[in-house]
Amino acid sequence: MTSPLSKFTPTKRIVVIAIVVGIIAGVGSLLFYEGLKWGIAFFMGYLLQYAYPKEGQSFAAISQWSEPHSLVLLIPILIFGSLFTGILITCFAPEAEGHGTDAAIKAFHGDGRIRKRVPVLKAVTAILTIATGGSAGREGPAAQISAGFGSIVADMLGLSARERRIALTTGIGAGIGTIFKAPLGGAVLAAEVLYTRDFESDAIIPAFLASVIGYAIFGFFEGYAPIFSLNPIAWTVEQIPMFLLLGVLCAAFGILYITVFYGSRDWFAAVFKRYNLPLYLKPVSGALILGILVVTLALISPDAEMLGLAGLGSGYGFDQLMLYSLLPLAVILLLPFFKILTTSLTLGSGGSGGVFGPGLTIGASVGAALGITMHLFLPAYVPLEAVPVFIVVGMISLFGAVANAPIAVLIMIVEMVGSISILIPAMAAVAVSHLLTGERTIFHEQVPTKAQSGAHRGEYDRETLEGIFVRDAMTPKEAVITLDPSDKPSRVRDLMANTGHTGFPIIEDGRLVGIITSRDANDICAAETACQDIRQAMTFIPLVIHPDDTLEDALSVMVGHNFDYLPVVRADAPDQLAGFLTRSDILRTYVQASYLAASRKQDNDFDN
Repeated sequence: MTSPLSKFTPTKRIVVIAIVVGIIAGVGSLLFYEGLKWGIAFFMGYLLQYAYPKEGQSFAAISQWSEPHSLVLLIPILIFGSLFTGILITCFAPEAEGHGTDAAIKAFHGDGRIRKRVPVLKAVTAILTIATGGSAGREGPAAQISAGFGSIVADMLGLSARERRIALTTGIGAGIGTIFKAPLGGAVLAAEVLYTRDFESDAIIPAFLASVIGYAIFGFFEGYAPIFSLNPIAWTVEQIPMFLLLGVLCAAFGILYITVFYGSRDWFAAVFKRYNLPLYLKPVSGALILGILVVTLALISPDAEMLGLAGLGSGYGFDQLMLYSLLPLAVILLLPFFKILTTSLTLGSGGSGGVFGPGLTIGASVGAALGITMHLFLPAYVPLEAVPVFIVVGMISLFGAVANAPIAVLIMIVEMVGSISILIPAMAAVAVSHLLTGERTIFHEQVPTKAQSGAHRGEYDRETLEGIFVRDAMTPKEAVITLDPSDKPSRVRDLMANTGHTGFPIIEDGRLVGIITSRDANDICAAETACQDIRQAMTFIPLVIHPDDTLEDALSVMVGHNFDYLPVVRADAPDQLAGFLTRSDILRTYVQASYLAASRKQDNDFDN
């Protein structure tokens, strides 16, 4: 099919893509947001008689929030939403399960396509999950919805593979930036969230334009005021050590968030597989546990009931309550743990929604706990007007770290609270939390760099790759860190944390018997008793490559099987490790070869 944009220059094509995606992101986010508001009003307001606290309300307005008259209906409401979510996901779009940002990232690194049914189904399932009380955010659905429509636009306009991915990535940024009224942060997030150590520079400019268009459309109907309201705030340079400490605490809770979240997902998957239970009931099981927890807490005390209610939904209303100092300290101290649990039950069991909103609540409560505690013991050092700064900085430092997107999240939340004055303490805290969290991520579909992304496979010159042998790029056996099947899982995790490597060959009695990667490590004995060694998690008889093969051969295998590493063995000794090859090795060697070739050409041109 001839593209309608075939006569346009590359720059004009990108501008058209950005404009179209921006319009779609604005309208799509608006419809999703309105659907969510109506859903919450019906299920929480009309059925449960719950005066829901909302973000952005004035102090006087939000002070009028009240608990439900009775929580009796909460469990059936949760079951209703999760049952229909499970049926829709299982029957029509399994990729709509969980947090949509990860699915959009996966599509980018894959073929750049999202099925046409996904945006609508994601919107419906997310509304059902969140409006009926599931603990999930709206950023993931907004990202997947807009990215899905970006993929549809790519089909309609007959775009190239590169332009298709730009449209998809632009949709991610525009969708998130629009629904949070944070166009700059959303645009930067589009480029930053795809990798743990890289940046998709091609997406940043079109994402700027699309986010502004989406924000203008959304704001025309919903207003342009920031998401959260703040009373007057203040902080001092003398408080910087406390913000650094907050960064440490947020890193710890961020790691706990990631661990519990994916542990819960693996546990539910393992249980339903073991007992051969219908998959559409998986979200129902998580919702049922969540409902029982909240109702049980309500029977204990008013503060416990407040904690239970804070664990429901996206949590933005309770973030606003914390910003106004309207939550008891006892609730705040327990809220990070409880929100991690409720989000893991909702999304880990297969519900539909994002991880950004719950992440903000977790970070906000960590910041509030530290700020209020310091205010109680050292009121002159941390006055009351400084506590909201700790709350906002907690939001930034926790989610900026777990998303591996510190710059984007920093900008986004500054836009969401409408105060640039918190930039300096936030920069300090998020730097610490990001460094301590490392490459642990709530988005498992992120890859380290462009070298590991299928999106950039076509950027390699095939002729150059065919002229380089694996032996010239691989890490030789003597320099490779290897493991034994009897090694403990803790040794794998420690090595990954200390070396930055995410895959290791496994040697037994001098023979290559397998490989273990970060994905294997994350799945170690999920839902089972503790593993004594890594034998149960390792991949046996891995695919291998030979020293005399070319880098073109190696990259084809890696891309075809979505591998980041290949053990290298001699053709005459297939169980004897000769070296280890990673995508980064291929990229480094390719760049060196391309540079040398360019230098030789320049010298020849000069001589001639």
